[in-house]
Amino acid sequence: MFAALVRYARPPSPLAGRLSAQSLLFALGDGTFLTGSAVFFTVIVGLSAAEVGLGLTLAGIAAFLAAVPMGKLVDRFGPKRMWAVSAVGQAAMFSVWPFIDDFQGYLLMAVGMEVIGTLGGAAHGAYTIDVLPADERVKSRAYMYSALNVGFTLGALVGGVALAFDSDDLLQAIPWFTAAVFIVNAVAIVRLPNASHDERSPEERRVKVPGPGPLRNPGWLLTTFLVGVGWTNQVLLHLVIPLWLVQETDAPHVLLAFLFGTNTVMCIFLPMAASRGVRDVPTALRAVHLSATFFVLSCVITLATHDTVGWMTIALVWIGHVTVTGAELYLSAASWALEAELMDPRQRGAYQGAAELTMTAGKVWAPAVFTFLAMSWGAAGWLVIASIIVLATVAMHPATRMAKRFLEQHVPADVLADAHAGERKDDEVVPPAPPSLIEG
Repeated sequence: MFAALVRYARPPSPLAGRLSAQSLLFALGDGTFLTGSAVFFTVIVGLSAAEVGLGLTLAGIAAFLAAVPMGKLVDRFGPKRMWAVSAVGQAAMFSVWPFIDDFQGYLLMAVGMEVIGTLGGAAHGAYTIDVLPADERVKSRAYMYSALNVGFTLGALVGGVALAFDSDDLLQAIPWFTAAVFIVNAVAIVRLPNASHDERSPEERRVKVPGPGPLRNPGWLLTTFLVGVGWTNQVLLHLVIPLWLVQETDAPHVLLAFLFGTNTVMCIFLPMAASRGVRDVPTALRAVHLSATFFVLSCVITLATHDTVGWMTIALVWIGHVTVTGAELYLSAASWALEAELMDPRQRGAYQGAAELTMTAGKVWAPAVFTFLAMSWGAAGWLVIASIIVLATVAMHPATRMAKRFLEQHVPADVLADAHAGERKDDEVVPPAPPSLIEG
C-alpha cells in the first residue's frame, strides 16, 4: 500500500514535477497573503470593508479588460519570459504593500496586481500546453492542481500562524514573505526549458500570426463561456451551500470548517484519478457529463436538508459538498483537455486571454442568481440551478464542434497535427526535478 502511495505521489514526468513546484510556490505565497489580507488591509492600511470591496471590484474589471492584450503579449514575447516577468512584477508589488496607507494607493496596487496576475495566468496556461507532450498534458495538469492545493493549504497555515500572534509587525511581514516566495518562483521559472514559442527570434516575433484571432472564433468563445457556467460549482461550494447550512438547516455552524477541509483533501489527492482517460475533446465531454451529474446530485441532496434533522442533516450536507467537489475535479480535467485541443497553437496566449473574458462572463452572474434561487425559491430554486448546468452541458457539444471546425478552416493541418502530437524533439534534454521541490 505504501509503495502504491509513493507511485501515486510521483509526478508523471520530471518536467511535470518542476511545473508543479511552480504551482506550489505560487499558491504558498498567494495563499499566505490571502489568509491575512482582510486584516492587513483594515488594520495596517486602514481601509474600511467597503473600500476593500470596491478596490477588488475595480481591480477585477481592470483584469477583465486587460485579459486579451496580456494574452497577445504572451504570444509576442514568449510564455516563459512573460510568466517570469509576471512573477517578478508581483513580487515587487507585494514588497510595496507595507508602505501603502490610503485608498488611492491601495486601488493602484490592487489594479496593478490584478493586471500583472492576468499576464501570468495567460503565460502559465500557454506555456504548459506548449511545453508538455500531448499525452502528458492532462495528467500533468492534474498533478499540478494537487500541488496548487497543497500550496494554498500551507499558505493558509503560514498566514494563520501570523494572525494568531496578533502582531502588527508580523502582519506587515506577510507581503514581504509573499514577495520572497515569488522571487524564488521567478528564478525557478527562468530555469525551466523553453517552450517552442520562446525559441522564436526577434524578427519572428514581429511577424503577425496569419489567420483570425480568438475573438473571431465563436466556437471557442461559446465553449469557454459554458465552461465558465460549469465553474459556478465554486459558487455552490463557497457561498450557496454555506449560506443554506446557516439559514435553512439545523446543522452546527462548525460543520463548515469540516466541509472546506474535505474539499481541500479531495482536491489534493483526487485530481489524478479524475483526469484518468481524459485526453481529447470526446473524453473531455464525458468528463463534463460527470461533472454535471455531480453538480445536479449536489443540488438534489442539499435541497433535501431543509426538512431533515440532526445527524441526517449533517451527513447529507457533507455528501452534497463531496459531490460538488466531484463536479470541480471532473470539470478541471475536461477544461485542460479542451484548452489543449481547441486553441490555435500559434496564438495560445491570445486564446487564454479571450477565455478569461468569456469564462468570467459565464460565472460572474452566479453569486447573485444562485443565492436568490436557493434562498428565496427553496427546492424549486435548487432545481432551476441544476437545470442551468444541464443546459450548459448539452450546449457544450455543438460549441466544441463549432470550435473544431473553425480551427480546421483557419489553421494549417500540419500545425494542428504537430500541436496534437506534442512530442519533444529527440535532442531535447529536460533536467531532472530538484528533489526538494514539489510541483507547483
